[in-house]
Amino acid sequence: MSDHVVKLDRTATIRADVTPERAGWRHLGFQVRGLRAGEGFVAESDGHEVCLVLLAGDVDLSVGGERWSVAGRRGVFGGLPHALYVPPGQRYGVRAVTDLELGIGMAAAEGRLPPRLITPDDVKVEIRGGHNVTRQISHVLDPGHAEKLLCVEVYTPSGNWSSYPPHRHDEHHPGVEVDLDEVYHYRIDPPDGWALQRLYTDDRALNDVVIVADGDTVLVRRGYHPVAMAPGYDGYYLNFLAGEHPSWDARDEPDLAWVRGQWAGREGRLRLPLGGSGRGAPPEGAP
Repeated sequence: MSDHVVKLDRTATIRADVTPERAGWRHLGFQVRGLRAGEGFVAESDGHEVCLVLLAGDVDLSVGGERWSVAGRRGVFGGLPHALYVPPGQRYGVRAVTDLELGIGMAAAEGRLPPRLITPDDVKVEIRGGHNVTRQISHVLDPGHAEKLLCVEVYTPSGNWSSYPPHRHDEHHPGVEVDLDEVYHYRIDPPDGWALQRLYTDDRALNDVVIVADGDTVLVRRGYHPVAMAPGYDGYYLNFLAGEHPSWDARDEPDLAWVRGQWAGREGRLRLPLGGSGRGAPPEGAP
């Protein structure tokens, strides 16, 4: 694991593993798990709420006395997800019917909500932004759907920007921003492409740019964190967030907040083709 990026080990069962201790934050744990057809596991949620998002494959799921057989999507670019929410103190089981891949978020919780299967019909789809900042947000866990967790899937078309205007959520100011741990787990189509994610703070004490490959997980500990997809390549990322007061409150970077109302740019912006001398017409009466 680098300072910001956890690489995917495609040969392992636990292909990526982020614990609060490894990440240096308080709340969020995250894993990517892969299973061959016929493989499975049983786990205890103990003192954590757990959300399993089906990235690809068919699966039998169980929690408590409930069971579900789920025909999932072939991959993250194939449609909306199924997910399983497991509260604390529950035993849950996963058995892969086909080759299976899961993204799993977890956070310490009290157990105020029941287990449930989230289907594609339950996922609210939002088209956000405009112009070359258009992206799709697929809401898996919104505020109130879990105790500490939030979860969305975000699709960013080729050449577009996402998580823009840059925003942050690392201080507790209700109604403005809340303090949340966050991971971005990426998939790119075709998978040999890349994205850029900038991580920076107002004082630029943090001011890094990460080159993101297919399968990478980026840790957002603090600061602003916009994303840009390389032209020719479509992007997906699974966001899990967690905190004491989970909400979508976030603070835009002040110098770029104006873009939220003018996605195509201000009046007078560059348009192609650019022609002329740049001098304009001579004033009336000039020789």
